[in-house]
Amino acid sequence: MSYFAAALARTEGGWTGVELDLSDVEDLDELADTLRDLTGDGPGPALLLLEEDDEHVAVVRVDGGAGSLAEPRVFLSDRRAVQASDVARMLWEEAEAEDESGDDEDDDEGVRPIAEPVGDTAVLADLGTPADVLLGLCAEEGLLPADVLTAVCERAGCDDVLERLREG
Repeated sequence: MSYFAAALARTEGGWTGVELDLSDVEDLDELADTLRDLTGDGPGPALLLLEEDDEHVAVVRVDGGAGSLAEPRVFLSDRRAVQASDVARMLWEEAEAEDESGDDEDDDEGVRPIAEPVGDTAVLADLGTPADVLLGLCAEEGLLPADVLTAVCERAGCDDVLERLREG
């Protein structure tokens, strides 16, 4: 699977960001430390914005600077991503356990099952994207994961940083 992963952080000077290669990240705690490093001593937040194979979106948020112990907050636009994606599985380990006990009603031939978002739907609420809007963006017919990330970044005021990272 191919993905685009951007780490964005709000610092005293405004938003900054880097593209991340998640193949070297072993777990969510290591990713959270990487995100915290972007904020320096500032309060952040720092975000991982992930789009994978035009299938799903993931958002990981950490607040506080490099010394913060705040737990990362995770949102996945579709819990099924943990079945097909090592990255999504790493970000949402709990969803894998829930999924194993789930049913397989989504197997109707020719019909794409409805996505089931999991995690903290309010992860971006104070950045201009309340839970209902985030869920609406993820569910909107024809809206690609890249479009969802662009929309949330426009609301947060960091869309210029995201676009620079996408352009390479």
